[in-house]
Amino acid sequence: MRSLMPQTPSLHWLGKQLFNRDDPAGFFDPLLEQLNPMWIRQYTPARVEAVVTETADTKTFVLRPASRWTGFEAGQHVTLGLEINGVRRHRTFSLSSTPAQWSRSGTVTLTIKRLPGGLVTNWMHDELAAGDILSLGNAFGDFRVPADDEPALYIAGGSGITPILSQLETLASRERSAPVTLLYFVRSQADIIGAERLYTLRQRWPEFALTIVTGDGPQPVHLDDSHLMAIPGLAQRRCYLCGPGGLMTLAQTLLNARGVDDERIEQTFFAPPTVAIDSQGGRVHFSKSDVRIQSTDDTALLDLAESARLSPRHGCRMGICHQCSCRKTSGTVVNRLTGQPSGPGEETIQLCISVPRGEVEIQL
Repeated sequence: MRSLMPQTPSLHWLGKQLFNRDDPAGFFDPLLEQLNPMWIRQYTPARVEAVVTETADTKTFVLRPASRWTGFEAGQHVTLGLEINGVRRHRTFSLSSTPAQWSRSGTVTLTIKRLPGGLVTNWMHDELAAGDILSLGNAFGDFRVPADDEPALYIAGGSGITPILSQLETLASRERSAPVTLLYFVRSQADIIGAERLYTLRQRWPEFALTIVTGDGPQPVHLDDSHLMAIPGLAQRRCYLCGPGGLMTLAQTLLNARGVDDERIEQTFFAPPTVAIDSQGGRVHFSKSDVRIQSTDDTALLDLAESARLSPRHGCRMGICHQCSCRKTSGTVVNRLTGQPSGPGEETIQLCISVPRGEVEIQL
């Protein structure tokens, strides 16, 4: 009897034909997802290969992105997309692995701390498992490794160590003679993220000096001038700061007082700084899609578009990469980083940091 059902080779052939089409809007994605979720075209999928516990509140997620992913430089971020309870959520995290690992094995790692009350980080810790598929944006960010002949100082707090782990291991793989120092502040010994990696670096990399400062004692220990006094040639070092905002502000103040100017200080943030803004939302018309949506709070245009099932191009969601830049044809928006309103006419805005004020029309 002749079967009328498509055989596996035919399905595979069909998937390859659709996969090779120019389909940035993901028109064929529902079919491709059934055949192989790693063939989806609208975004770059990544499969979770493993989940490793680092500390009581931190896990490392080993991901295998689709082969078309463009890679990264040590210290950069990526934006993850996950569906949680039927709603698409996006968050930005630093890569904790090295570009060499990506080149060698095709995998990358994200080391993520559970945030109290955090929707996405809690869901990832509790639900995300090997075999799951999520979306992985292109890497971005200017937190780059120092030149090979440039001495460096890293100051990290808590989960701020994650992009620094990537940079330190990248630097250790080069034959550098310039010294590198890390001051790492954590609550306790049990909260050291990447402890084995750091101790291994200290053992096999003579130019690397490691100081881990914990609060295990009777009094909390914070960064102070005595820590900086112990670092030789401080004024000539490129300084990298990553951690809580209070630590970075204190570090910059102390470094400036020690003769390190701002041009030699690099910082990276996990979330955009925000200010209180004067906006009660408004009615937004996405003109190309002819979609209208009402906002009653300070939700950004990018989130509003995604809630209406639109898929605008985006990257960092922090106002850094400008991938979500879009044309506003009328109305006023407020920049939630600065609190400044735009003009009422036509101009290019960033969807991720723009909040509507009244009637707004966007070419999307």
